[in-house]
Formats: sequence, structure tokens, C-alpha cells
Amino acid sequence: MKVLPFNAYIPNGDEAAKIATLPYDVMNRKEAAAMAAGNPISFLHVTRSEIDLDVEDVYSPQVYEKAKENWKKLAAEHLNKDAEPHFYVYSLVMNGRRQTGIVATPLVQDYNENRILKHEKTRREKEDDRTRHISTLRAQTGPVFLTYKDNAAIDAIVAETMKQKPLFDFVAEDGISHTGWRIENTSAMQNAFGNVDKLYIADGHHRAASASRTFAADNSGEADRFLAVIFPASQLRILAYNRVVFTLNGRDEAGFLVELGKVAPLSPVSNPVPAKPGDVCVYCGGKWYGMTLPDVDTDAIGKLDVSRLQSLVLQPLLGIDDPRTSKQIDFVGGIRGTAELEKRVNSGEAKVAFSMYPTTLDQLMTIADEGGIMPPKSTWFEPKLRDGLFVHEI
Repeated sequence: MKVLPFNAYIPNGDEAAKIATLPYDVMNRKEAAAMAAGNPISFLHVTRSEIDLDVEDVYSPQVYEKAKENWKKLAAEHLNKDAEPHFYVYSLVMNGRRQTGIVATPLVQDYNENRILKHEKTRREKEDDRTRHISTLRAQTGPVFLTYKDNAAIDAIVAETMKQKPLFDFVAEDGISHTGWRIENTSAMQNAFGNVDKLYIADGHHRAASASRTFAADNSGEADRFLAVIFPASQLRILAYNRVVFTLNGRDEAGFLVELGKVAPLSPVSNPVPAKPGDVCVYCGGKWYGMTLPDVDTDAIGKLDVSRLQSLVLQPLLGIDDPRTSKQIDFVGGIRGTAELEKRVNSGEAKVAFSMYPTTLDQLMTIADEGGIMPPKSTWFEPKLRDGLFVHEI
């Protein structure tokens, strides 16, 4: 891989905690406004600038112009741009578990030519949004989350770098700590990545696709690369991506459970978290049930729990033909726990919820290696990278 250093914009050390925000796409507009309330230097004023405007259309031209205005002001008053290009180390600790990655700019060409491997389809509307955001600001404000098979040379450089004084070090409101360092030995890190034969997108397919489209439209400056944080695979943690469905497809609860029991035997459970691959917990009628999905003789994609649930339950019993477009299904990240699933069903908003066993990183890499596309919402990575800690101006 050819992975390049860059001149990062980094928050003034004591302001990093107030600037850094969760990724733009893990909250709705109302939640973004609440998160940024009373904090004029929250990076959400850049990534979700509609919170500063009285507009119905969050994709209107003035939203992007407001983002540009907010970005210029924040960069001038609260961020420092490195005079020389560097790699950086970004470490996150959640519940005592640390994951540490390299902040860098891989090449768009490697993404276009599948040396940086994908596993998800993207939605055009979301691509359009981030492409306009990047091209208007001339900056990539949020990193793509990449992973690679562990490399001892990279590990050694990271370990040495983490002995230095950090650029920032804070604990966010959710209890996750964020620390960053500047890597001084640029050539050693670049050479180490030269021995990595491929990278995988863990999260951020829309950001990567938008960087590619920006480059295709205007290849000036540093639009030939994109902002990323690159983690060794052994450190990553995937949580379940659960499902809630808003219809029983004409059945009452008792009738649905009878039909579901024909797919696989149901039994009441006290712990609604599946214990092993193939297990699914189902919440319907105020009770949790456990079932084990029948194995299927198919490819790696078809063997995923989310694929089996779709082909055995969601499509034939609940009429969810395409989970990418259906309005009858929603997806709930595992970080919210099973209480969120109960809440959605008990409120009457949803009719049934499914608590899933997480997809594994080995499954993700196998499918990506084969050029396959995973079903939508197959993986939920935690902890989430914060926007605003490293920005790449193109």
C-alpha cells in the first residue's frame, strides 16, 4: 500500500474535547442540535451545519455554504495546521479495551482499483451529500475507518510514538478516551505500509466513495487521497447490528410466533443476547424467545446470520424483500443494547425485534477478498472515531 503523510489540522490541545464529535451519520438532526447546544466550537457545526439554519431541506446549497463558513472560522481560531506532513497515532479506550490506529491519507486510486477493499453498497443520496460537503469545504472532515492484517513493523513504530507527549488526551462524555500523537519517523511508517498488501474498509464506505467522486470531478490539490484511520485487525471489535420490524405482515403476534416456530423451534429466554453464531433472540408480545437459524448450503455471504434471517424470516414471513429500501424495517446498533429493542416494540412503534450475534471480522475480510457485498447493516464497530481531531485539507 502507498499510504501518505499529510498536514493535519489538529485542535488546540485543551479544546479537543469540546471540538471533537461523533460521526455525522450516527445521529439525526434533532440529536445533533442537542449535542452541539451551548458549544459554538462543536465540530457538528461543520459536519451537520443545518443545525445552525432554519431550513427544511438539509441538502440545500446554503447548508454546505454554512458548513464552509463554520469550517473556516473554526480552523482559523481553534485548530493548528502542521507545517510539515506527518502520520499520526490515534488511540481510543472503551471499557478498559484499547485500539490504536494510524491517521494517514491512502490513495483514491487504490480505492478505485480495489486494493482498498469494500464490503457494502452505498446509497446515492448519502454519497451526494458528502461529495458536496468535501468539494465545498475543500476538506475531508471525517476519517474512513480502515483495517489491515497485523504488521509487527507498524506496531513497533506506534509503541515508540506513544511514549511521547500527546497532542491531545481527553475522556469524552460517553466515557471513551481519545489520545493522539504525531509520528516523527515518516519514512519508516511509509515503508512499513509498503509491506501491507491490502486494506479493508471497516466503516465509512460513503466517505470513501465521496472522496473518489470528488477526485473524479476535480483532481487538483490533494484530492487524490482521503483521510483515514487504519487499525490492525486484531484490535477491532464488532458489535451486533439488530433489527426492528414495523409489521407482522397481516398476522397477530400469536400467529407470527407459530409461523416463526416452523423455521426453527422457539424457547423462552431470560438473556436476550445470542451466545453463538446462528442464534437469534426475538422480542414479540412482551416476551423474549431464542431460536437457532438453520444452516444453509451457500457462499460466505449467505452463511451470515443477517443473511439467513433475511432469507428465512424477514422476506418470507414479514415481506421485507429489500432491507436497503423497505420502510418496514429499521436497524439498531448493538451499542444501544437490547433495552432499546424492547422500548421500540413496547411503545407500539415496532411489532417485533431481533437481537443478533455479531458478524466477525474474519467473515468481513473473507467476503471483501472475494469481491462480495454484505447485506446492509451487517456490522457495527465500537468505539466510533471522533470527527474534528484530524482534518485533511485537499
